[in-house]
Amino acid sequence: MTLTKMRTAAASSLAAAGLLFSLAACSAPATQPAASEPASTAAATSTAAASSSAAPSTSDGPCDGVKVIVDSGALKEAAADTSVCVDVDEPTVAADVLKEANIKTEGTEQYPTELVCRVNGVPAADLDITHKAGTYREECKGMPAAFAYWSLWTKPAAGDWAYAQEGLATLKVSPGESLELLFTVDGEPAAPAA
Repeated sequence: MTLTKMRTAAASSLAAAGLLFSLAACSAPATQPAASEPASTAAATSTAAASSSAAPSTSDGPCDGVKVIVDSGALKEAAADTSVCVDVDEPTVAADVLKEANIKTEGTEQYPTELVCRVNGVPAADLDITHKAGTYREECKGMPAAFAYWSLWTKPAAGDWAYAQEGLATLKVSPGESLELLFTVDGEPAAPAA
């Protein structure tokens, strides 16, 4: 690899890491639980504060609530892939919508609630992710790799997919909207399918 290509690759990685770090900063919760309040209590309170909803249903068609899609992209990991409709009747925090959809997200050691490192266990710690420069294993310690990560997308009822400008902890989605977690390797897929 030439020095110019190495510098370009390094600059691209730093730019992507900067974007991920910016998104992580945006997704920090506005309020933290009191020091004496256990995290599980805070999570239960947050879930209870979300609009009431029924159990999610598998959804390939229209959804009156929020349509939640998880697409493992090039990884093709069925354990993560899903499409469900979550019944909500008001703007609801994305993290709460995912809980209602029975989708488990895992952050990193450094950013446990700000970033998504795994969705329903994908990518597994022992999975070799093939990318342009070889293979990689996600350890979920700090920032995910700039070339292999979960991206968060939203889509209004009548509109196009847009890269989320907030993280799961602060992003609110409304009835009729769609929410997608998409795993991207080397920039592909670049956006949700439809």
